[in-house]
Amino acid sequence: MSKVRVLVGTRKGAFVLTSDGKREQWDVSGPHFAGWELYHVKGSPADPNRIYASQCSGWFGQLIQRSDDGGKTWHQPGTPPGEPAAPGPPKSESNKFVYDASAETGKPLTTHQWYDGTQHPWEFKRVWHLEPSLSDPDTVYAGVEDAAIFRSTDGGQNWQELSGLRGHGTGPKWQPGAGGMCLHTIILDPSNAKRIYIAISAAGAFRTDDAGKSWKPINRGLRSQYIPDQDAEVGHCVHHVAMNPKRPGVLFMQKHWDVMRSDDGGDSWREISGNLPTDFGFVIDVHAHEPETIYVVPIKSDSEHYVHGLPQKDCYVNVLRDAMAVDSLDKCGVYFGTTGGQVYASADAGDSWSPIVRDLPAVLSVEVQTLP
Repeated sequence: MSKVRVLVGTRKGAFVLTSDGKREQWDVSGPHFAGWELYHVKGSPADPNRIYASQCSGWFGQLIQRSDDGGKTWHQPGTPPGEPAAPGPPKSESNKFVYDASAETGKPLTTHQWYDGTQHPWEFKRVWHLEPSLSDPDTVYAGVEDAAIFRSTDGGQNWQELSGLRGHGTGPKWQPGAGGMCLHTIILDPSNAKRIYIAISAAGAFRTDDAGKSWKPINRGLRSQYIPDQDAEVGHCVHHVAMNPKRPGVLFMQKHWDVMRSDDGGDSWREISGNLPTDFGFVIDVHAHEPETIYVVPIKSDSEHYVHGLPQKDCYVNVLRDAMAVDSLDKCGVYFGTTGGQVYASADAGDSWSPIVRDLPAVLSVEVQTLP
């Protein structure tokens, strides 16, 4: 029988939840890296035992952690021989994310727009999202704040910016939103190894068709009430983008307001908010076997981050942008985590729900691996 492994990143550590294909009883391992913020934890599609984690601390900064045994043990990639692999202050090269100041365009990339409209230096703060390669366990992409995309081809030890993203022309116009300016979504096209989609808050969505050398904004059809030009090339607050791997040309987006759909790889978008109680939210995902079935978690408003639809009233938690995942079993399982520390699961594609765990630290990310 197949198994599932749910990887949960929280404000105070990472947790690994495992179950068989029935998904009725769960074993809980953790916290790993107790007391640290784990912005994202994700496994490699090419090697289920290879898991990458983004660990952050106000004291020690950003660390990349890696497990080669399904989350049982962890180490910082490139840790010098003889150094213990336990979590702690940086011991390796894996936490060095250095912006390319020139990019491939030859133009200097030194500043971006700030809240007040002035130019502000690019400053690395943290890794928001890790996206392992679909075919190579040693290749992994990182989406960071201030917004940029990096790639490692040696298991997370060394990182190189794909600077064509910031250097394609609009980078100096990007401006942070209320939550900063983070590259939070990375989608690898399984039908085209050179095509990658990314999304940035609050710049918009972008696509490369040449493995990251050049990029273009894909925001046509998006509308944003907070910017003067409703058809602006950049400046749109995209919260998350999702894709069913079996239909890679179709994308779904949760914007600051509006749920959107593209049928042409992001070249154009149309609204599909329908009869939702509110079209504000953060997460969005797609059913594993029904590509027209989409999951969102409606949030009351952009000022009151309370959810609609949990199985009780008077609930005042939030569900953050990377805190939902779908497994590939039949019926597919759907999982999401809340800022109140609950992880909810549905083993019947969303028809019924129950909490796997309660009382974790605030959940930042949820990913799932379907294992043989």
